[in-house]
Amino acid sequence: MKKILVPVDFSANSKNALHVAAEIARVTGATLELLHVNVEAAFAMPLSEFASPTDFARDEVYDESAEFLLKQLQKELHENPAYKDVKTVTRIGDGFLYSCVRIAAESDGVDLVVMGTKGASGASEFFIGSNTEKVIRTSPCPILAIPESVQAFSLKTVLLPSTLKDDQQPVFNYLAEWQKSFDFRVKVLYLNNPQGYATDGSAELRKKQLAEAAGLSKPDVIMTGQSYFEESSILSVADQYEADMIVMATHQRKGLSHLLFGSTTEDTVNHSDIPVLAVPTKWMKN
Repeated sequence: MKKILVPVDFSANSKNALHVAAEIARVTGATLELLHVNVEAAFAMPLSEFASPTDFARDEVYDESAEFLLKQLQKELHENPAYKDVKTVTRIGDGFLYSCVRIAAESDGVDLVVMGTKGASGASEFFIGSNTEKVIRTSPCPILAIPESVQAFSLKTVLLPSTLKDDQQPVFNYLAEWQKSFDFRVKVLYLNNPQGYATDGSAELRKKQLAEAAGLSKPDVIMTGQSYFEESSILSVADQYEADMIVMATHQRKGLSHLLFGSTTEDTVNHSDIPVLAVPTKWMKN
């Protein structure tokens, strides 16, 4: 892992996510890129949802203020002896958060986005969703969502809900890379039996194939019965096994497909009280 992107709005929630990202950077040797986005610029234009980030006029006064606050964040981070050697850079964008994150991730070769999330509920969740959901839907690289309640980042047990289909290989691969830096156990949750694996060891065999191809060390399989509420089952199992993080593949559905089928990964992120790592099924970076 070489570069971690951290969107910050200077709230306590985003600062908390920054410290989690700093811990990951400390262990992996990655550079932290702090991104602040002037989201007000997106709402200063008519039909702004259809505008590209290059359409927004730069506010030099805003940029100077944001740059000052970013420098303060860097200073505070480096005053912590644990993070004094973590390399940090800053970037400022204008427009929608999710589009600025996507552009920064693509242009700067980002391996991971770490961001705080407050989730959404009720009508807001159905019609609008959270910023984190939108980033997950559009990011070219994995996203680690950090709930407000998370105060420390320590990985002992990681839950990996999976269909065990071929498109799950990238998430097995990515998790194996994490396992090289963090010493944790992996629990593979085979949920809903979507591919018809019998309980005679077929799922165990398929898990073994995916894990061996990725170099993932000795994961266990947890079988569950049919459930119409996958997100609730995932969170329940995570609580049962005292998981420190949930790792899930995301197909990044958009438009009508997202409206009709939704996203179990986004729903889990929205309601989890532990970090959730969302890995796009198209993520193939080495």
